[in-house]
Amino acid sequence: MDLILAAIDFFLHLDVHLAEIIRDYGFWSYLILFGIIFAETGFVVTPFLPGDSLIFAAATLAALHPDVLNPLFIFLLLSFAAVVGDSVNYAIGHAIGPRVFREDVRFLKREYLDRTHEFFEKYGGNTIILARFMPIVRTFAPFVAGVGAMTYGKFLLFNIIGGILWVGLFTVLGYFFGNIEIVRENFSLVIIAIVILSVLPPIFEVLKTRSKPKRVATE
Repeated sequence: MDLILAAIDFFLHLDVHLAEIIRDYGFWSYLILFGIIFAETGFVVTPFLPGDSLIFAAATLAALHPDVLNPLFIFLLLSFAAVVGDSVNYAIGHAIGPRVFREDVRFLKREYLDRTHEFFEKYGGNTIILARFMPIVRTFAPFVAGVGAMTYGKFLLFNIIGGILWVGLFTVLGYFFGNIEIVRENFSLVIIAIVILSVLPPIFEVLKTRSKPKRVATE
């Protein structure tokens, strides 16, 4: 319980805790930021780590402390972390997938793996890019792409594009808008708003999918 409360406190006061990390660790703060973004994108079991909000907060503090955090280096480093993280996640899925689906069982049939592969070959590029902007979904998308044996060259291309767009967007937003007075004074609310806006697309897609059978039945 204490761990959960500590995680919530860190999330809600990300600017404060990140400022403390920068003050205490200086240049090593880059390594901590890299580690968090890498873990959030690289391991299926860590989707709870801050992604959008961490990049936003780091860029905001870079505007305040350019002598400690360089916004361009943050962009390059965290883009690299995001790309490497997704690649590791893909590799894990690719290694586990064939073993899990080796024999047909009730819920894990080889047919499902083949369908997943076909889906990612056809729509995987857009999925990998769009998933970057959806918390939790971005952690699972590369894993599923690996399980579905999406062609790695194709995956890597869209992985790089998505990673650069994702980190670039929140770096620019944090650097130029994070220190506006009203944003700075309500930083916790801004972070919560970022997360809510990020999860709206998948929620909308789920609701839209559920409404389709009803429409068909009505017609």
